[in-house]
Amino acid sequence: MTPMAITRSDVADYVNALFIVYIGLILANIVISFVPRMPYRPWLRAVLDFITESTNPFLNVFRRILRPIGGGDLTLDLSPMVAIIVLTVADRILVSAILE
Repeated sequence: MTPMAITRSDVADYVNALFIVYIGLILANIVISFVPRMPYRPWLRAVLDFITESTNPFLNVFRRILRPIGGGDLTLDLSPMVAIIVLTVADRILVSAILE
């Protein structure tokens, strides 16, 4: 059995996959915010808590800079959109740096 070497392309693909998963978690956080009340199920609560606890620290950085637009029931939070743009740019820069 020959050992398999890890190439730069493999590392770049792994890093790209991590960025895609985190962007997916942010999108799931957006969808969760539209549902006012979820039925209580222990496994569902665990999944929802994981999503919010893993994305809110990153989103709070942008929430300090960008205040929500509107007020009352029609408040629009732009921080997830800016966070996704920043993650996409960081992904492109990091993956291209790994491949060079």
